[in-house]
Amino acid sequence: MVWPAMAATLSRLLLRHFWRRGATLLPAGVLLAHVFGVLPLSFVSRLDDQIYDVRLRLTMPASLDPRVAIVDIDEKSLAQLGHWPWGRDQLALLADRLFQHYGVAALGFDVLFSESDTSSGLASLQALANGPLQDNQAFRQQLEHLTPSLNFDRRFAQALQGRPVVLGYYFSSDRDGRRKGELPAPVLTAAQVPPQGLQVLDWDGYGASLPELARAAPRAGFFNSVTDEDGVVRSLPLLSRHDGQYYESLALALYRVAHDLQVSGPVWAQAPGRDAPSAVLEALQLQGAAGTERVPLDPSGTALVPFRGRGGPAGGSYRYVSAIDVLEAKAPREDLQGRIVLVGSTSPGLLDLRATPVGQIYPGVESHANLISGLLDRHLLVRPDYAAGYEVLVLVTMGLALAWLLPGLSAVAAMWVSLASLLLVSGLNFALYSAHGLVLPLASALLMVLLAFGVNMSYGYLVESRAKRRLANVFGTYVPPELVDQMLQAPDQYTMRAASRELTVMFCDMRGFTQLSEGLEPEAVQALLNQLFSRLTVCIRRHQGTIDKYIGDCVMAFWGAPVALPNHAALAVQAAQDMVAEVARFNQERQAQGLPCVSIGIGLNTGLMRVGDMGSDLRRSYTVIGDAVNLASRLEGLSRLYGVSVIAGESTRRQAANAALWQALDCVRVKGKGEPVQIHTPHPVPADEASARSLGEELAQWAQFLAEYRAKKWSACSQMLEELRKMKSLVALCQIYGERLVQYQQAPPPDDWDGVTVFDIK
Repeated sequence: MVWPAMAATLSRLLLRHFWRRGATLLPAGVLLAHVFGVLPLSFVSRLDDQIYDVRLRLTMPASLDPRVAIVDIDEKSLAQLGHWPWGRDQLALLADRLFQHYGVAALGFDVLFSESDTSSGLASLQALANGPLQDNQAFRQQLEHLTPSLNFDRRFAQALQGRPVVLGYYFSSDRDGRRKGELPAPVLTAAQVPPQGLQVLDWDGYGASLPELARAAPRAGFFNSVTDEDGVVRSLPLLSRHDGQYYESLALALYRVAHDLQVSGPVWAQAPGRDAPSAVLEALQLQGAAGTERVPLDPSGTALVPFRGRGGPAGGSYRYVSAIDVLEAKAPREDLQGRIVLVGSTSPGLLDLRATPVGQIYPGVESHANLISGLLDRHLLVRPDYAAGYEVLVLVTMGLALAWLLPGLSAVAAMWVSLASLLLVSGLNFALYSAHGLVLPLASALLMVLLAFGVNMSYGYLVESRAKRRLANVFGTYVPPELVDQMLQAPDQYTMRAASRELTVMFCDMRGFTQLSEGLEPEAVQALLNQLFSRLTVCIRRHQGTIDKYIGDCVMAFWGAPVALPNHAALAVQAAQDMVAEVARFNQERQAQGLPCVSIGIGLNTGLMRVGDMGSDLRRSYTVIGDAVNLASRLEGLSRLYGVSVIAGESTRRQAANAALWQALDCVRVKGKGEPVQIHTPHPVPADEASARSLGEELAQWAQFLAEYRAKKWSACSQMLEELRKMKSLVALCQIYGERLVQYQQAPPPDDWDGVTVFDIK
């Protein structure tokens, strides 16, 4: 009688609140589907990343690591030695200084040396010796004597020879599989791994150091990073595959060189319930004089970067030493002596700044430094291969418990049970992170508890709203947020696949940024860029433009995609004029604060270009490419020469004829473009009739001058130029054309001269 009674009681309990329990279990089922890949939810992964970021920031040591230092190719060094790349003679001196004067323990280069150094002029001298001066024995003897000192690549190679140096290189993956330079020896061969290979990143191309340098410093490491879907770098690959061989990263190679460690082999994860190991990589085993050690890896061969602080020279995690101070031996010796040193750059112009969990503008070289610190501490954060199993266990256990408990509780009691569940799963997750460096998923468990509580309290509401949020998240990943609502009205009309469309593209560059930033602290430079970019972005979005990207101190935008805009050229011209006016207002505010003014140059062009979701397997973006895009970039570069803020191509002027009063500037042929292009600058239409009439007369006189100029009527042009110089808006142009007239009057152009000005620079 006992067992039947118990069975009846259990049956009643199960049937009671059956549908409510089923609804409460629904979030756990959905999230389990996400874990198994049946229903991928990108926002769950992003939430996990954000939780990881917060946990990382809360547990950072925020202290100086005295074992690692960074030699910085900073703005100060670039100002004194010129733009990058520097001559290899300077790099040879840098290496000699670091080893001979400062006594560093090991040296790694987070830069690439794939091109030969021709800055000494040796190639030109050798061409003379083999050509016009081949019979000049004295010249050939002198050249033979000078060659060792002028062969900068060889001098650099000699400075690296026999020293604990690691060169940097990169892997790539594209259709062409381009390969340049010479790779180092792999750390693992195909014979050391199972036939099916490892689950690490696989590449088909690379850019490596010159063979002469690679042989002088045979230890090298790749400096690729892994960019997550939200554009943030959280991990670096320690191991990657190319042509079936396995290569190590810059950080791992430098760590091994500094401690004279050899890779003795892979360490495989133990398969549950089996004596034999699985084919999942768990770690690399290193062998040295002090014994063996393991470098733990994710199954994909990557390691999460154990960031120590905010990053940069002011971040306090690593000693930053300016490269020019090392070259001039001005840096204190104790800043570098006995340390592992990385050579890299914090200059925005060298484009090695990344978004990380601890800072939006983080030096790439410091990411490698953090990984070296983690290796030195033998404490790397790892996402283990059993992370998915842990996630399933938590979801099933907590889901069943909540489905059993919540339906029978009051709203207040259900809230307290849910809160206790949140604290339990969070505490367990944090304990495993702190004690063992295990990064395990947490977002799905937190969401499951919250959703189970919400679904239990109100049927269906969260299910419907979740579908809408998911759709918005998918579109919001690719297009500007302000266009999402419009796209959601007819989502079938939009695709991220690449297509050829006529669009208008803009490049806006901040002039004199390097000189302006030299006297500013990094925080001041960051604040200036943020303030200016924020204002310019508002102008672009006000006129329905799509921000493509920020490139250093440059903004790239386009009009007409993803939402088609018939008047895209006119909108782009209006945005450009708005941006010029906004910069003027910005400068008034800066002058009132005693700060220097800034200026911008804008290039606009309309034409056929390819637009779509483009990039690599690691990171993609919605962007435009094509000759029309390249021309816009060239036109932006010409704006400074012609003394105007905005230059537009003929196609833009033609389609935006009524958007402004247009002034022809010249007919030019830019680098990479065979056909000449008429270039113009737009003037805002004055509000009052008198000003509009005056500006119209000035532009008419200028147009007449250009006609006479192209007809090679130099005398008439000179007379007209004297009158035009009186017009304030034409001062810069008059200066340019005045110099040309003097030149052509002294040395007339050929008869077939077509009035086109040729520019061979980008």
